[in-house]
Amino acid sequence: MHKKSHLEERLTACGSILTVADLTQKNMKLAAQERKLLNYASIFSNSNPVHLEIGCGKGGFVNKMATLHPDVNFLAVEKISNVMIEACESALLLGIKNVHFLICAAEVLPKYIPEHSVGRIYLNFSNPLPKLGYVKQRLTNPRFLEIYKNLLVPGGEIWQKTDDEAFFDYSLASYEEAGLKILSVCRDLEAHPFEGNVITEHERRFMDEGKKIFRAVVRV
Repeated sequence: MHKKSHLEERLTACGSILTVADLTQKNMKLAAQERKLLNYASIFSNSNPVHLEIGCGKGGFVNKMATLHPDVNFLAVEKISNVMIEACESALLLGIKNVHFLICAAEVLPKYIPEHSVGRIYLNFSNPLPKLGYVKQRLTNPRFLEIYKNLLVPGGEIWQKTDDEAFFDYSLASYEEAGLKILSVCRDLEAHPFEGNVITEHERRFMDEGKKIFRAVVRV
């Protein structure tokens, strides 16, 4: 992906709804142990529940969700600033007040997100990384699930959607290994839709291509 023009200036212009992770410490494990926790009350000016999307891409899903659910605060994470900028600019253009963006790798989330402060985590069409050498980088690998468990409130949930059945089966096994309770499993979301589903950009494209969408809901 080519770097977008004037990227740094555009990121600065979005500073009111954007936090950029400080990765001076290149060792992500050590960086995650540092604390620079986000102050939700300061960011959102309320005490509403917080939901987190990891890998928000261009922000279509989170901005729509924030519009539909003004009583929920949404925190959207993406590690690629070149992608995140579109999400931020869209939120500003739409005047959405209950969304905040964080440019950060998932490994470093504990540095910014207080423990047991998130009611729900969305994992929408995460990269399946099918090669065995990348197993530990999958966002449903047990090492990431342990991070999510510490971020979620007791009874908090993970909502996952993917078009990759092998990755979906891997994720279900990972949830069980991590001690999470699997509440629901759907292997064809278009055939079995649920009320309130916000269709992401990837989801629409995959359905148009005739691919099945897989969905799981799990609970701490």
